Amino acid sequence: MKDLIIKEIQGLGEQLSEISDYICSNPEMGNNEFKAMEKLTSFLKVCGFSVETNIINKPTAFKAVYDSLKPGPSVSFLCEYDALPGIGHGCGHNMIGTMGCGAAVGLSKVLDKTGGRLIVLGTPAEETDGAKVAMAENGVFSDIDAAMILHPEDTTYESGSSLAMDALQFDFKGKSSHAAASPHEGINALDAVILTFNGINALRQHVTSDVRIHGIVKEGGKAANIVPDRAIAQFYVRAGKKKYLKKVAEKVKNIARGAAMMTGASLEISNYEISYDDMNTNQNLSKAFVENLKQVGVNDIHPQRSSSGSIDMGNVSNVVPAIHPYISISDTKLVGHTSEFRDATMTDKAHDALIKGSCALALTGYDVLTDKELLKRIKEEFASIGSTPSTP
Repeated sequence: MKDLIIKEIQGLGEQLSEISDYICSNPEMGNNEFKAMEKLTSFLKVCGFSVETNIINKPTAFKAVYDSLKPGPSVSFLCEYDALPGIGHGCGHNMIGTMGCGAAVGLSKVLDKTGGRLIVLGTPAEETDGAKVAMAENGVFSDIDAAMILHPEDTTYESGSSLAMDALQFDFKGKSSHAAASPHEGINALDAVILTFNGINALRQHVTSDVRIHGIVKEGGKAANIVPDRAIAQFYVRAGKKKYLKKVAEKVKNIARGAAMMTGASLEISNYEISYDDMNTNQNLSKAFVENLKQVGVNDIHPQRSSSGSIDMGNVSNVVPAIHPYISISDTKLVGHTSEFRDATMTDKAHDALIKGSCALALTGYDVLTDKELLKRIKEEFASIGSTPSTP
C-alpha cells in the first residue's frame, strides 16, 4: 500500500513543482495570500477534497476534507504560504503548502481501504499573527488525531522544539515642550524607552540561557528640539517554555513600568502580535516520520536541533499530537529569510525534496490510520505531557 502512495505522489511531481514555483514567483504577505490559497485549494478540489475557505474569519485560511465515510482516525497536514516583505519566500512556505497538499492527495488514493479522514488546513500569516493560534483556540483541531507540517531547510532535522514568544509593545506618553527653552515643562517619553532598553539589558544576566529579548524603537519623537511626548518600543520576549516565558515577560513589563515612574510618563502595554507557545514534538509520531523519510531515500537525518525561533505550530502541539521536522533542499549552507533561501526552493534538489517530503508525510499519515498500537502510543504520550493551550 505504501508503494502505491509513493507512486501516486511521484506521478504528481511536475504538478507539485509547478505549484510550489508559482507560489514562490507570486509572493503575498500574511492574510493576503489569495493567489496561493486559490492555487492550493483548486488542486485539492480537482483531487476530490471538499474545501471551505474563510475559516476562523480569515479570508485566506482554508479547510479541505477527504472523508472515506468509514471509521478511523483523522490525520491533518498543515500548509503555510505567506511570504516575507521585500524577500518573498525566503522561508520556503511555498514548499510547505505544496508538500502538505501533495501528501494529502497521495494518501487519499488509499483512504477507501484504510478508513478515516484527511484534513488539510491552510494556515495564513505564520510570520506575523499565525492563524494556527486562532485555530488551536477555536477548536479546529478538536477532532484531529495527529497534525504534521514539514519545513524546508539546508539540513534534514527531526522534529524538535521552539521557543514560546510574547510580542510586547510599550507605548509611553509624556508632554511636549521646547527642548532648549523650557525642557523642565516637558515629560520625555523617549527617555522612558531608553530606560526600558537599559533595564532589559541588565535583566539579561538574571535569566536562563534559553531566553531571547530583542526590540526596536518604533517611534521616538518628531524633532530634536521638541521633547518627545510619545515613544513606542516593541520587543519579542522568548523562552524555552511558556510557563517561564510568563515570568520573564512580567519582569520586562515591570521594567517598563519602572521607566514610566522614573520619567513621569504614562504607559500602555499591549501585544502587537499573537503570542506563540513552545513546540512539544510527539516523539512517537516523529519516529514514524523519520522511518518513512528513510524509506523514500532520505538517510542523512540529524537529531532535533535546539531552536531560538518561535512558530505557531507550538500552539498546535499543545492541543493535538504534532510534529514539525525539516527537510534539506541544498548541499550548501542556507540562511533563512534571505533571497538565497528563496531561490533554493526552485532548484532541482528542492523539487526532489518536495516529492520525498510529501511521500514521507503521507506514509506517516498512513501509519497513523492503520497502526492502532502506534496511535495508542501517540495519544498516551500526548496525554502524559498534558495540553497547555495559550490564552489570548
